[in-house]
Amino acid sequence: MSAMADAEAPFLLPAEDDEAAPLAGVSDFRGRPVARAGSGAWRSALFVCVVEIAGSFAYFGVSANLITYLTGPLGHSNAAAAAAVNAWSGTACLMPLLGAFVADSWLGRYRSIILACTLYVLGYGMMTLVTTLQTQRSSPAGDIHSSSRPSSLHVALFYASLYLIPLAQGADKPCGLAFAADQFDADHPKERASRSSLFNWWYFSMAIGISVAVAVVSYIQENVGWGIGFGLLCAIMLCAFAVFLSGTRTYRLYAPTPGAESPFARLGRSLMALARSSSFLRTKGWQEENGAAKSEEARGVLRLLPIWAACLAYGVAYAQIMTLFNKQGRTLDRRIFGGLELPPAALQTLGPASILLFVPIYDRLLVPALGRATGKPSGLTLLQRVGMGMVVSMGAVIVAALVEGRRLETAREHGLVDDARAMVPMSWVWLVPQYAMMGVADVLTVVGLQEFFYDQMPRELRSLGLALYFSVMGIGGFISSALISFIDRVTGSGGDDGWFADNLNRAHLDYFYWLLAGLSAAELVLFVWLACSYAYNNNNHKRLQH
Repeated sequence: MSAMADAEAPFLLPAEDDEAAPLAGVSDFRGRPVARAGSGAWRSALFVCVVEIAGSFAYFGVSANLITYLTGPLGHSNAAAAAAVNAWSGTACLMPLLGAFVADSWLGRYRSIILACTLYVLGYGMMTLVTTLQTQRSSPAGDIHSSSRPSSLHVALFYASLYLIPLAQGADKPCGLAFAADQFDADHPKERASRSSLFNWWYFSMAIGISVAVAVVSYIQENVGWGIGFGLLCAIMLCAFAVFLSGTRTYRLYAPTPGAESPFARLGRSLMALARSSSFLRTKGWQEENGAAKSEEARGVLRLLPIWAACLAYGVAYAQIMTLFNKQGRTLDRRIFGGLELPPAALQTLGPASILLFVPIYDRLLVPALGRATGKPSGLTLLQRVGMGMVVSMGAVIVAALVEGRRLETAREHGLVDDARAMVPMSWVWLVPQYAMMGVADVLTVVGLQEFFYDQMPRELRSLGLALYFSVMGIGGFISSALISFIDRVTGSGGDDGWFADNLNRAHLDYFYWLLAGLSAAELVLFVWLACSYAYNNNNHKRLQH
């Protein structure tokens, strides 16, 4: 395990007396000092993991099959539904920027997670109620596939409940992983090694929740009822909330220094200091020293932004997993053992399954091998890891374009071009490579970005660091939504079948995938150029490389 490389170094472990001594700047939920013994570490982190796994389970239980609900019971077109899903998922990934500000400046991470859990329960509960009432109104006989048009009130209430989830994500996502990492003391050798390991196994745990959600919840939604499927998510979040609260007495909370200004206010002052001229700063010795320190802190944050911008195309490619990959799978032969037909959304379990397989391989085999080759315990630097993931992601959309071209050719060969509901005689197995490659890309890029933005931010702004990672996916989702809407208007004008026609046998998703491949290639060139000149935060860089 890569994280254990640090633990094997010849550090002197603290004496037992130090275990009982109060930790500097750390308190419990009541503000009382806490000792290392009996607080924090893996026990506390696991309580946080439970609520975060449940949050991912519930989120993907909705997002994986949302496009099916929008094109089915809500009656949206393919292009409109894809754009709506991308806009919703983009909002969910951008809200952490606001949540990070609230958490770091006011609420704190612990209370932010409590707020998030409350919003999760309200959102999924309201979604359950709305969809159940709509099903009873439109199909009294219990036909969950009823195509009657919903009322405007139903649509409005559904979207209101749907957008409570991004609000919850905003409070949760910048704080969950950061709060779990806070349970490990970076100055303690054993806990420092455990914290590094947390990032890899955190995403492994998320993949478990996502896999179960996509496979089980999507089946319930399409074969039992949408209301029951959403109700299951609400119940799971309620239970996870109770588990998180049960760990309250063990949590380590980092109290701000008495009289210290808000970290965002401090960041603002640092940016102002950077903007001032050097001549002004030199008017007094103490001003020069103080201004230089603030300028350096501002530079540390600003130099992350080019890296952030160079990752946006990855977010665009990532957005297709829940939308176009799903619609692609719906047209294929999805029968497995005994004639059982998989729901299209269930194919998304292929991505998390590849994550579950690849994380141990990467952590136990590749990292030690790369470490021996490079002389670095981590094997690759964080940005090298992210770049490798971008290469795999670009390969995934190229494979998706080739598979879609093959699917269209098969539809033409069998005279199915004008039959939108026909099953193309082509196995779902053709989609395995693109899903699996996106899963591997996630292990490399997503985990790398999480640790990079957490590690390179000042302690007080680490929630903002994780929010920057989520905003990559959020902005990517909005870019994808805008691209789809624009291309659909251009290619579908004059009554022609556009790239995203409702009849996918007359559409050209393959053209869109090739466009994404081109964007990914351009992004990769820019990223490599920026990564080669990036200078890591010295303290953290030393920890990562030695």
